[in-house]
Amino acid sequence: MAIKDWHEDDRPREKLLKFGAAHLSDAEILAIFLRTGTQSQSAIELARHLIAQFGSLAELLAAPKETVLACHGMGPAKYAQILASLEMGKRYLDSQLKVGHSLNRSQMVKVYISTQLRGEPREVFAVLCLDNALNLINFEILFTGGISSCSVCIKHVLRHALSHAATQLIVAHNHPHTDATPSTADNLLTYELKKACDLIDLSLIDHIIVGRNETLSYAESCLAPFG
Repeated sequence: MAIKDWHEDDRPREKLLKFGAAHLSDAEILAIFLRTGTQSQSAIELARHLIAQFGSLAELLAAPKETVLACHGMGPAKYAQILASLEMGKRYLDSQLKVGHSLNRSQMVKVYISTQLRGEPREVFAVLCLDNALNLINFEILFTGGISSCSVCIKHVLRHALSHAATQLIVAHNHPHTDATPSTADNLLTYELKKACDLIDLSLIDHIIVGRNETLSYAESCLAPFG
């Protein structure tokens, strides 16, 4: 049965308009962007198949272009629609912060950073410069590494923060192919960076790790040196 023949409350677009996006499953949200399915699958069946094939919606969205396009039912047009949806979310969050919404909640910080870093194929290290009211002054990826590591220069991080007149700092990096569990090197870097920030009255308030399916906050998890 085609989606157009379903009951109105079961169609993803109509369901979204009537009940709100929070009432839709990952597959239903994805189906809206896919728009069409295949000869043998509706859009929502295709969406469910893709999510099951990759393991989760996050894994699908983070997968390389060639891997996604190799899936039955996926072509350049559908893939472009998915990329556009991701970019729209990133730009919406960025515009919200630029009009004065402060990063005063850990969940907001994690959502913002995960949208910025989750699609990166290599490990990167980013810095968020904030003022006293936790308004975002600048977001920038300062270092780019390989698949599983990224070298970070603490002096460069401090110079970058001072150049933007930041009083508070959040740093973040991604684990492109693993979960968000901190490594020994991650813990050491966080400790050394916190110690360096304290010396110049710069407050390091969190370190965020974006994994394949989850995002971890050092401060929220009370990990050293925030515990």
